[in-house]
Amino acid sequence: MTKHQKSRSFTATTRSNFSRRQFMMATGMAAGAAVLAPAWNATATPRRTLDTGDRVPALIIGSGYGGAVTALRLTQAGIDTHIVEMGKAWDTPGADGKIFSPLLEPDKRSYWLRTRTAQPVSHFSGGSVDKNIEKYVGVLDAENMGGITVYQGRGVGGGSLVNGGMAVVPKRSYFEEVLPSVDSDAMYNTFFPTANATLGVNNIDESWFESTEYYKFARTGRKTAERSGFQTTFVPNVYDFDYMKLEAAGSATKSALVGEVIYGNNAGKRSLDKTYLAQAAATGKLTVTTLHQVTAVSPAASGGGYTVEMDHIDEQGNVVATKTVTADKVFFAAGSVGTSKLLVAMKAQGHLPNLSGEVGQGWGNNGNIMVGRANHMWDATGAKQSAMPTMGIDNWDDPEGPVFAEIAPFPAGTELWISLYLAITKNPERAQFLFNSGTGQTELSWQTSQNQPGIDMAKRVFDKINKKEGTIYRTDLFGVYKTWGDGLTYHPLGGAILNKATDNHGRLHGYPGLYVMDGALVPGNLGVNPFVTITALAERNMADVIANDIH
Repeated sequence: MTKHQKSRSFTATTRSNFSRRQFMMATGMAAGAAVLAPAWNATATPRRTLDTGDRVPALIIGSGYGGAVTALRLTQAGIDTHIVEMGKAWDTPGADGKIFSPLLEPDKRSYWLRTRTAQPVSHFSGGSVDKNIEKYVGVLDAENMGGITVYQGRGVGGGSLVNGGMAVVPKRSYFEEVLPSVDSDAMYNTFFPTANATLGVNNIDESWFESTEYYKFARTGRKTAERSGFQTTFVPNVYDFDYMKLEAAGSATKSALVGEVIYGNNAGKRSLDKTYLAQAAATGKLTVTTLHQVTAVSPAASGGGYTVEMDHIDEQGNVVATKTVTADKVFFAAGSVGTSKLLVAMKAQGHLPNLSGEVGQGWGNNGNIMVGRANHMWDATGAKQSAMPTMGIDNWDDPEGPVFAEIAPFPAGTELWISLYLAITKNPERAQFLFNSGTGQTELSWQTSQNQPGIDMAKRVFDKINKKEGTIYRTDLFGVYKTWGDGLTYHPLGGAILNKATDNHGRLHGYPGLYVMDGALVPGNLGVNPFVTITALAERNMADVIANDIH
């Protein structure tokens, strides 16, 4: 076993001429570890769209990880299942022949109902690199929640369309700390393996990793971390690494190797539309209604079940119709933010007044902090970089500052000598969702100052690396003279905590037939990228629901 295999699975200025156009490509990728996607398979096209007056056995709000698991297990149980998704089905190529926007020149396909991009790395050399775009129901939502911007996927497949694909199982000891009511034996012996197998998780060929020019950035990040005494680890991914090898050999259309990630991935990535949702559609029991946003859920006046109200929007976000349907069971899977906002509003507005007071509590940003370092000329990061991160710095066992830091790509088509990281820290700060009766909106209480514990933890790692290497932070990537990218998160968690706002399997207290099946169940911080855990937890919860609630 090499020193690189021991760990768990789990200068001041740029030294080249670097054009604004090249930087646009790089900043689109800078989320590296967090935000991505391919097209909805034709076999999974909705058979029809829900309409007013319909009554359905099961309705799922959202098609991300929790919603996709729910859809597969319900349809396999023979239940006619209906997903309501606020985004579009990404199945039609644009004028350029691609489903998704290029990273080099983001267009209307890139952002959800914005007229200007909101790139995670938004600045370079003192100026903003964002650009004006046409308003459209694009794939990436940069939702401003006051003290923080939350990046979320919009479309059939949810967050799987816009993340970096890093499929990390959390350390068991920390999982047990975060979710003590969950049987960890069942999770680690059954539900994590099931999730990984169905998601199509695979590992990079380590010998290829060591030799390819596309992962020079990760090897440099590993070298500088290990010289300061930090452990590094390879991380699995849902990107098909065999396909990536074909890309590198020039025998397949390049996707990850031309920077496709946060605005969608046109090839190679096993997003939910190619895995869970495709399997659910193959049963013939799944309908997906796109460009519909649920606005209210309440007990039906007669006949049991729940009345679900929704707005049908066009591709510019205008409401073109409102609909009301009835569902015997409703599964909230709109993501931590979407589910929490809807539940808090329903409680405050009297639609679901008996929801637990725990609804809206325990939200966190998974300790997300971004940072960039300026390397020396002899520690190059490579002009060509894969968009898929495969390695992290594991300092989670440091009691003074637990950190798991993804070594993120920063592909610009030219050498930058910049190492970019997304640090996941054990920030204990939490926030709550509150309904504002004056505006009729649900707001998040998170304040920018709550990022400071995470910054302090990340600083322990990267100060040490800088000191050892004689390097400095880049202060021009997240604003003007701003070192830390602390105003954003890719990993929203919490708001309807398992065994608090719900029972121990996601059932909402007081309302039989209402369930939560997404990241809202996880208490604010998981220590790693969360989508495998969200998937496995939904598998575990749905096994119980199918066994006990489906007749």
